Amino acid sequence: MRVSVHADRAATGAAAARAGAEALREILAAQDEARVAFAAAPSQREMLAGLRAAPGIDWSRVVAFHLDEYVDLPADAPQRFAAFLREEIWGVVGPKAVHEIVPATDPAAAAERYAALLARDPLDLAFLGIGDNGHLAFNDPPVADFADPFAVKVVELDEPCRRQQVSDGCFATLDEVPRRAVTLTVPALLAARRLVVTVPGARKKAALQAALHGPLTTACPASALRTHPRCTLFADQEANG
Repeated sequence: MRVSVHADRAATGAAAARAGAEALREILAAQDEARVAFAAAPSQREMLAGLRAAPGIDWSRVVAFHLDEYVDLPADAPQRFAAFLREEIWGVVGPKAVHEIVPATDPAAAAERYAALLARDPLDLAFLGIGDNGHLAFNDPPVADFADPFAVKVVELDEPCRRQQVSDGCFATLDEVPRRAVTLTVPALLAARRLVVTVPGARKKAALQAALHGPLTTACPASALRTHPRCTLFADQEANG
């Protein structure tokens, strides 16, 4: 895994966007379309801003996925990750297709449907973040499985993860944060051919250090990134300090 450290959040996001844009251009030069998954979180905003402004990407040949989605939120709730990505990237660049996770009243069935979409062809690229508790997507330490037999599953969110949603400003109180989500599993994320990981901010410091230098363990799901052959991680000085 390559690690690239930058002075601040803006520089980190810009560098990650440049790497992601370069990867997309390379993929589209070699094949008809690119299958790309996007993380939805405030930590990704600067990267997404740079990516949507990057020249030379034929978004009409990009098929978009996302990593996770809350269960038990109204379909029109602004906190939904699909809503975030529509505003930050999909609604701006106009991909060929967008596959949203729609838990509705049967999240287990939604997970199965999404797994079937992912199974059609491998993901070419995934844009990831790392949670305050070291999670990847919504694979928190209690539910993360490096040998998960499922590509997509319904999970219970642990309290540190739910508290992060409040700290991020997505919800006003802990009680408002859903307790369940649908998420791509760790093996599904690592199956993407390339990974671009963006990790800004002092709150990420402990998780980043565990991911980079701690044991390979589900106690820090992000430690699994070290096993990927084409992963580049972008962090700022606050996260890496």
